[in-house]
Amino acid sequence: MSPNPSFLTEILLEEYTYHLPEEHIATFPVEPRDQSRLLVYNKGNITHTNFYKVTDFLPEGTLLVFNDTKVIPARLYFRRDTGALIEIFLLQPQNHSQTAHEAMRQTGSCIWQCMIGNKKRWKEGESLKMLLVISVTESIAVEAVLADVAQNLVRFSWSPANLPFSDVLAKLGEIPLPPYLNRKASKKDEETYQTVYSRNEGAVAAPTAGLHFTDVVFAELKAKGIETEFITLHVGAGTFQPIKEKNVWQHPMHIEQIVFTKSSLENLLQKPESIFVVGTTSMRSIESLYWYGVKLLRKETTNFFIEKVYPYQVEGQLPTISESFQAIYNYMQQHNLEEIIGETQILIVPGYQFRVCKGLITNYHQPGSTLILLVAAFVGEDWKRIYQEALSNGYRFLSYGDSSILIP
Repeated sequence: MSPNPSFLTEILLEEYTYHLPEEHIATFPVEPRDQSRLLVYNKGNITHTNFYKVTDFLPEGTLLVFNDTKVIPARLYFRRDTGALIEIFLLQPQNHSQTAHEAMRQTGSCIWQCMIGNKKRWKEGESLKMLLVISVTESIAVEAVLADVAQNLVRFSWSPANLPFSDVLAKLGEIPLPPYLNRKASKKDEETYQTVYSRNEGAVAAPTAGLHFTDVVFAELKAKGIETEFITLHVGAGTFQPIKEKNVWQHPMHIEQIVFTKSSLENLLQKPESIFVVGTTSMRSIESLYWYGVKLLRKETTNFFIEKVYPYQVEGQLPTISESFQAIYNYMQQHNLEEIIGETQILIVPGYQFRVCKGLITNYHQPGSTLILLVAAFVGEDWKRIYQEALSNGYRFLSYGDSSILIP
């Protein structure tokens, strides 16, 4: 195991774990979704309420940023001629320069990087087939070929060939619930495991902080003059990947695709000092956006990729939020770009200096996860008090659990 570079302070995983009793893990959501409980942490003070009152705790003039990614039915099951069951879990399109929602619109065939269950039974080049008969006159035939064993690349082709891949998955795929729910997805999950504002297909896990929002809550936000903005980070399966290393810097942080538009950047530039985010994915996106502006201003690269430890190694005076975002906006203007596709591997842990986000709405996360580290980075040692308070008060944890609003 290589030592940390000198600019990184050692962070031990054992300091960011806690005991999560099984009975606190929510296996189904509360209905209606805005009736979930809300812990309010405001500059050290903790109070309890329900999520439908969240607007009461957002300062006037707040710009609230959401992640509008949409979960795809990413889990597919095929059978070999021998009867062996092969599970294919879609991760990301092979073509990284393409947005995931563009990949979902492909017709006829496509190639995705996947996780493959029972892979040892599936030979490279072997074709697996599935036929779904919808009616006497309508059916869908899908073929999957293991195109590259080492990289887990699977080539899908289907007929009718004019169907977009999203339609094929809608008929044959299964919503990929988190492994800790320990149950198969039901028809109901197709609705409850999506945010009401989900729009751009490509995630294999929901940005769960947003699951509590309803049309009623959005109406409340509008009535109070709270502005909203939407960016897209396609949540990858790596979000559930436990940290196995004692020293968290050795964790192989996953890479996720971010898509943002020029119009969303214009809105961010209007209120750069008043940005609250819904969920850890929105936080990673917005903070990554700042660092992309830093790279442009320093003329390091025009490629939008934020490496795991990049923010910790930047030296010298840093730009303001406005200067960073303006640099990105100017770059988009110069190159006639309406949107930029980027990737981030950013690892936000205690010691990280937040550049943009002033408040965070988030659920309760798994012990010893990168998400706990992010929360601890945001609120400091008080993360333990927040989690203990939630456990003591019977809050429901993880994806379908209750919520919190954190204002350091």
